[in-house]
Amino acid sequence: MLKPFSDKVATLAPSAIREILKFTADPEVISFAAGNPAPEAFPTETIAKLSADIFAEEPINALQYSVTEGYPKLRQWLEADLRQKNLFKDGDMVVVTSGAQQAIEVTAKILCNEGDVILCENPSFIGSLNAFRSYGVKLVGVPMDKDGMLPSELEALLKANPTAKFIYTIPNFQNPTGQTTTLARRKDILALAKKYGIYVLEDNPYGALRFAGEDVSCYKELDDGKNVIYAGTFSKVLAPGIRVGYLCAESELVSKAVVGMQTSTVHTNIWAQMLAYRFVTTVDFNEHLKGLQEIYRVKYTRMKDALKIHLPEFISLSEPEGGLFIWATLPEKYDMNAFCVEAVKRKVAVVPGNAFSTDESEISHSFRLNFSTPTNEQIDMGCEILGNAAKELLK
Repeated sequence: MLKPFSDKVATLAPSAIREILKFTADPEVISFAAGNPAPEAFPTETIAKLSADIFAEEPINALQYSVTEGYPKLRQWLEADLRQKNLFKDGDMVVVTSGAQQAIEVTAKILCNEGDVILCENPSFIGSLNAFRSYGVKLVGVPMDKDGMLPSELEALLKANPTAKFIYTIPNFQNPTGQTTTLARRKDILALAKKYGIYVLEDNPYGALRFAGEDVSCYKELDDGKNVIYAGTFSKVLAPGIRVGYLCAESELVSKAVVGMQTSTVHTNIWAQMLAYRFVTTVDFNEHLKGLQEIYRVKYTRMKDALKIHLPEFISLSEPEGGLFIWATLPEKYDMNAFCVEAVKRKVAVVPGNAFSTDESEISHSFRLNFSTPTNEQIDMGCEILGNAAKELLK
């Protein structure tokens, strides 16, 4: 190598999840490590037909450069849909991004300088944490309980970091814990954001995948000002490979995000945007979502029941009401990383909890399980293998 890497990337490590997923190339490995939608959730025949229609009716529009803000028809649909849900307010603007990941990354790009602070749920989604780290920011983790971030801890951190740029949260079926922030807790956190004049970046990729319980109002819905930046995506409700997400916030901020995107992707894949638009306007989208919710309800129930049969009682499990993940926690006296290594040796892959920590040196006693990707048979077999591995810890 002739020149050293930039300071921004020199300390970045490969995603722990991506490294673990290398083991899943072995067909004998049962993967509970991914975060992918269930294979049976993909509407492949509909996507094939709609794609053929696009190339039959408007091929040049699908293949030509387009505007950074997004395919106009899709943006109009998004604005109407978000307004109906009280997520789009007067003065707001929507830009279509390459998945929610770009919406998250470009928010850090336009708001943060090197050394700035971002307050994040701890643990949190590693993809977002690494996107933030790539801008040389300081990540400060906010402790959580089963109801979400602890307001008292958040306020103490806001006082200690008065120039923090935003609070990052996944309030619905959080990755990795699967938990949902309660309405009361959301109101408390939003009140603190207003008190200290700070943005809340609300990442909501799983909100439509609720299979139990009642919906909880989004931060963006509760916000009567301009404090909330909302990131959404079609990745979990249509297909992640099309890379279509969106950012909704006050127009001044989104306009700057548009400029930030022009220096990287120019615009989101226009064919994929046209496909997403045709899907939501020609398919009964609500019925489609109900079908997804049922798929994940069945798969979650199967894994929950299998884990309760095979895992020792000393391993506690989260009880999500939607999404894709279960968070398992060992007592402090047990070595979680050793357990994850033993599981991989036995051909079951899970993700160690410290992969999701804002402080990468932090000790974790938890690991993440994904129930959407494996088959029913793999869920049964994998949970039994995990149980046997856990029983080795007893020795």
